[in-house]
Amino acid sequence: MSIYVGNLAYNATEGDITEVFSEYGAVSRVTVPTDRETGRPRGFAFVEMEKEADEDAAIEALDGAEWMGRELRVNKARPKEKRPGGGGSRGNFGGGGGRDGGNREFSRW
Repeated sequence: MSIYVGNLAYNATEGDITEVFSEYGAVSRVTVPTDRETGRPRGFAFVEMEKEADEDAAIEALDGAEWMGRELRVNKARPKEKRPGGGGSRGNFGGGGGRDGGNREFSRW
């Protein structure tokens, strides 16, 4: 399982987070997602620990704790939700539809 750590200071590094969570047990991995456009941290992280009991202890101790000037939100991470894909219908463009089975050639004019 994984732990979600929210409301992180933007200058918190993977090393900083590992150090804090190591007080509760062995840390397997820390992931700090970054913004695609700016490359800056998004203010949250995911922490994986080797033992679930250690994860529970870390959650209990750190949820609501102040760290680097911010009140942390720490809980079990939920599985990533599937987003609807495709963005809806685009008419007959892009495959298969239409009277000619989608075998169209388009020109700019």
